[in-house]
Amino acid sequence: MDSRLNAEQILGLEQGDAHVIRNAGALVTDDVLRSLELSRSLGTEEVFLILHTDCAARSGDLDETVRAELASLGAGARGFVYDVHTRELREVA
Repeated sequence: MDSRLNAEQILGLEQGDAHVIRNAGALVTDDVLRSLELSRSLGTEEVFLILHTDCAARSGDLDETVRAELASLGAGARGFVYDVHTRELREVA
């Protein structure tokens, strides 16, 4: 949801290359799952969950938060943390 994040730029995509679902705190809610289901029906092949540093909606261990939210997305989804200061994207294992 944070305006400091430009998903297309971070991922090296052009406008229209991806469906971007923004949600405060990177929470995987019913609304997110419904949007993701539609996106997948339109051909989406990869799902990335990106949480960022300095998130007003989250505190604590960002890696653990990403892992917990990924569990709701099912197999094949990948999780990342984006550092808003260094502009580095790091995959969470």
